[in-house]
Amino acid sequence: MTGADLARVVSAGGRGYAWLMRRIAVACAALLAPSAASAAELPFHRSTLDNGLTLIVHEDRSVPVAAVNLVVRVGSRDEERGKTGFAHLFEHLMFMGTRRVPPKMFDAWMEAAGGSNNAWTSADLTDYHETAPPGALGLLLYLEADRLEVLGREIDQAKLDLQRDVVRNERRQQIENVPYGKVELRLPELLYPAGHPYHHPVIGSHEDLEAATVADVRRFFATHYAAANVSLVVAGDVRVDEVRAQVERLFGRLPGGARPARARAGEVPRLPSQVRETLEDKVELAKLTVAYHTPAHFAPDDAELDLFASVACSGKASRLYRALVVDRPLAQSVDCSQQSAQLSSVFQLEIVARAGVSLGEVEAALDSALRGAIDAPPSAAELRRARSQYEHAFVARLEAPAARAKLLNLYEVELGDPGSLDRDLARYRDATREGVARAARTWLGVSGRVVLGVVPAKGRAK
Repeated sequence: MTGADLARVVSAGGRGYAWLMRRIAVACAALLAPSAASAAELPFHRSTLDNGLTLIVHEDRSVPVAAVNLVVRVGSRDEERGKTGFAHLFEHLMFMGTRRVPPKMFDAWMEAAGGSNNAWTSADLTDYHETAPPGALGLLLYLEADRLEVLGREIDQAKLDLQRDVVRNERRQQIENVPYGKVELRLPELLYPAGHPYHHPVIGSHEDLEAATVADVRRFFATHYAAANVSLVVAGDVRVDEVRAQVERLFGRLPGGARPARARAGEVPRLPSQVRETLEDKVELAKLTVAYHTPAHFAPDDAELDLFASVACSGKASRLYRALVVDRPLAQSVDCSQQSAQLSSVFQLEIVARAGVSLGEVEAALDSALRGAIDAPPSAAELRRARSQYEHAFVARLEAPAARAKLLNLYEVELGDPGSLDRDLARYRDATREGVARAARTWLGVSGRVVLGVVPAKGRAK
């Protein structure tokens, strides 16, 4: 700001202050707004080993961090009937150690080198990831290659028993004994028919986990953890040629195997009518969950429904929040989201009722507010705010090499092209008010949906 600008503020008094605030707001918006150029800058080198393993390297030596992200194309959707929970079980078994890396040393050696690691499992994939100083990259790659090579055939009854108990206890502690946790278990069963890949929850059932044998889990590993079914990303303060040489030496000896056949996205499932159920739980307030089938991740209307969710539920100025919390105090909280997945997605609304308010009242008010939000396209300001929120969050999280590695692997596994960042962002930048409204009418203006209520168990306060 120049001296003349300051003089203008002083002489104009209150009007000058308002002018100053507008100038600051414009400057901040310019700093925060992600440009197409900055968003698209995610260079990579992709290659394939002779055994079929995919390697993607992203160099960025601005921060002394190396990140490894290894995706196995297996999730709960790939499990056989009667053998649910195996994909998530392996997320735990993979840390059980081998002859060369004894139990507990995977974490101990990595942490001693300044690194950290974790893993997660979804219906579509299993993701193992680590970060460390660049000098520890060789260790990270060695540890990953070692367990891919030998862990499967070294699983024994003791290891299976230990991790089976861990997973079953996780189900109890993090789902069954968490308020409203029953929804996570029951909702997929109501949304998808028996036999559909998404019919059962990711964590599986106690009965199937208890019935698992060593032969079962070894066969699962041999089928899905072959090199041809793995995508490996190395990102950060690394050099492409050095990474390639290390990966060829450590992973090149792994058996390739064949990439297992998987279900592909087809028509979006449709419920012919409403599916209704009410569960009792140890909660103080009732909660309503309403879920609709919607298109798969990256399919047409997926991004528009993301934006509609922001317009409808994000923040105190959003339409459904105003309708159910501000204008009529019926709800404690209102949330909605487009939960995207590879085969098909789910648009889910979750409303926690206020004390003394019935779920019937909440549902009637929700339906009225939702119809209004569907019938009236988002305003230009609402769409601009929703798009800006998404783009800013998207670009901000790419600051970390680990987040970039994860995104590159996501694009590789789901789209077959790690260079899909700009294509991904364009879905949101190109969305129109009419397109968002049309997507909402198409997928949320239908009678087929799941309405799942949770009410306080008898004897508890309501």
